[in-house]
Amino acid sequence: MKLHKESKGTLVVAILFIAFIGTISIYYLQLWSLVILIPLLVMLGLIFWFFRVPNRAILDHTENVIAPVDGKVVMIKEVFEDEVLKANCIQVSIFMSPLNVHICRYPVSGDVTYKKYHPGKYLVAWHEKSSTENERTTVAVQSLTNHQVVFRQIAGYVARRIVFYCNIEDKAKAGHEFGFIKFGSRMDVFLPLDTEILCKIGDKTKGGLDVIARLRD
Repeated sequence: MKLHKESKGTLVVAILFIAFIGTISIYYLQLWSLVILIPLLVMLGLIFWFFRVPNRAILDHTENVIAPVDGKVVMIKEVFEDEVLKANCIQVSIFMSPLNVHICRYPVSGDVTYKKYHPGKYLVAWHEKSSTENERTTVAVQSLTNHQVVFRQIAGYVARRIVFYCNIEDKAKAGHEFGFIKFGSRMDVFLPLDTEILCKIGDKTKGGLDVIARLRD
């Protein structure tokens, strides 16, 4: 199993902590140290699981909007996007639990035209106001169908680190990685009003694989 590059710091701290606590526990508690060691090893296993990088065959897409993350569709509604589009659009929100893969992927192919990091609060990620009040990033891509698609990484109550690697004028490829969020969070995708939505609230998505919408030429 491959691990994401963002795992390095977290794993080093976790392994050193477990080694320190384990050594002390074994020295003083002997067999009773298992009461402490087993939960710590389970925690380490969960960290490895969280940072896993699954092998996925990413196809080329033109009109299709691809699920940017693994998770659950929690919102599909018309909203006014006031940062980039400054117009009404359709917002599709996908919530990631700590057990999901947390790689963030481009939902469409095209050219990156906008990127910005916003400091903010840490409301629970499924809270509607988290889209505008939480720590977040905003990225816009001019798609191959000449639509501007905006998407947003949102930190949650647990997630405290958002990373995005894209730069303006980069070539975006639908389904390919542009960032990562640590430990539970949400992604919002803002689409033109005439977009054909192919998902529904409650759907489970696989980032880079599932088609959630289709842009109209």
